Amino acid sequence: MRLGYQIPNFTYPDTGPDELFDVVARQAKEAESAGFDTVLVMDHFYQLPMLGAPDEYMLECYTLLAALARETSTVRLSALVTGNTYRNPVVLTKELTTLDIVSGGRAQLGIGCGWFELEHNAFGIEFGTFSDRFEKLEEALQIIIPLLRGERVTFDGTHYHVVDAVNSPPAVARIPVMIGGGGERKTLRMVAQYADESNLICERKDVGRKLEALDEHCQRIGRDRSELTVTWARNTCIAPTMEEAEDDFADRLAQRGIDLRAMPDDQRAAMTALVILGDPDTVGEQLSADLASGVDGFTLSAPINGHVPGRVELLGQTATKVIA
Repeated sequence: MRLGYQIPNFTYPDTGPDELFDVVARQAKEAESAGFDTVLVMDHFYQLPMLGAPDEYMLECYTLLAALARETSTVRLSALVTGNTYRNPVVLTKELTTLDIVSGGRAQLGIGCGWFELEHNAFGIEFGTFSDRFEKLEEALQIIIPLLRGERVTFDGTHYHVVDAVNSPPAVARIPVMIGGGGERKTLRMVAQYADESNLICERKDVGRKLEALDEHCQRIGRDRSELTVTWARNTCIAPTMEEAEDDFADRLAQRGIDLRAMPDDQRAAMTALVILGDPDTVGEQLSADLASGVDGFTLSAPINGHVPGRVELLGQTATKVIA
């Protein structure tokens, strides 16, 4: 993956459950036609605090990806990222392999340790400590990856116990593994040890340090860093003109009870700094500058206006020029 499009929310103006999938599918189709190589969706049960209220619409990840497999033909399909705590690792392997078969070999495993305590508590899923969740993720990877590569697996760990597990039928193609997050001590060490790809979630000022940490982990275990693709998660709000992009942003915030237009200049600037906002020239210039940080590409989301027809296509056309 060098250019992914993530769909992070499923609450759109005047869109009920009966129309929801059509809006989601349109975004995936626009992403594919505009040059994105991967389409990714959230793996959550409640909406995240920075994007909306917990009870806003949230679709189940792997059911949705399987449906999008029939609406697309070339893009890879992935979670950004699978919450490891939500599923038994063998069950997850079976779901992922089924997605690969349904999509004709286009599944990708995007995975992380899980972090949203509210939905764990609400659904009765064990949350545990920070260390517990990382231990679970590493044990899960030691089960999932061999299963995906056609091995029988017996594993007796602290958190998971598997006896002579087999994954049949096998995947159509080799399923790449992407680990999301930017933790320098644990997450990036697991990227170096287990993954094909890394998706960084961090501020601009921290990218260089994250890449240095990943380099060090690769050197420590004797892995060639060039084998890994590193993308950076970025939120965007693009429109044909700067004025339209600003209006999209302000209107979306207004739906959440936030009056951007009435804010003092410094507060408004702080809010707009949360996304790459503007017309294609402005967004392209920012992505070019971000690419110079050393990453290989981006996973872009458009939580403000991705549901507006044509916006995802415009984003893809702009971004593909940057990473070409």
